[in-house]
Amino acid sequence: MKTKMMGLAAAGLLGITMFTNAVADEYKIGAVNVGRLFNESPQAAEVRAELEKEFGARERELIEEQKKLKELQDRLQKDSAIMSETERKRLERDLVTLQRDSQRNQNEYREDVTFRRNEEIASVQQDLFQAINAVAQAQGYDIVLPDSAAVYFNSKVDITQQVIDYIKKGTGGQ
Repeated sequence: MKTKMMGLAAAGLLGITMFTNAVADEYKIGAVNVGRLFNESPQAAEVRAELEKEFGARERELIEEQKKLKELQDRLQKDSAIMSETERKRLERDLVTLQRDSQRNQNEYREDVTFRRNEEIASVQQDLFQAINAVAQAQGYDIVLPDSAAVYFNSKVDITQQVIDYIKKGTGGQ
């Protein structure tokens, strides 16, 4: 009785395995490294250049502001013993005001950059997904997953380079 049950279980397991293999053989599955697409696509390079152009001057202003703040801190630390009480208090007030303004400016800068980057990334992401779809359809894939969704995938299912080539061909090879 026990032998029959074991044989039946083994036959059932073998059948399930064969069925699963037959079903898996019918589908063409691909994977794509979305991060690499973002790094290597001409559209992402354009976005990085555009953001640098848009926010570069503000970033340099913030750096100058930090230098000025450091100079005031150094001056206060170095000269506070020889300053009059009034001069020291004025310098301390100036320092606190500059620190507060600098912190506010940095926060505003970060928020503005993050907002613009997210806007631009959404646009690039849409272009990348259209390219992935085009390559997948042209090559007869049934499903394409981002590499982050797979615990493991064989490199022969990775279509990232084909998508990059498609994008570069579509943008004139920039």
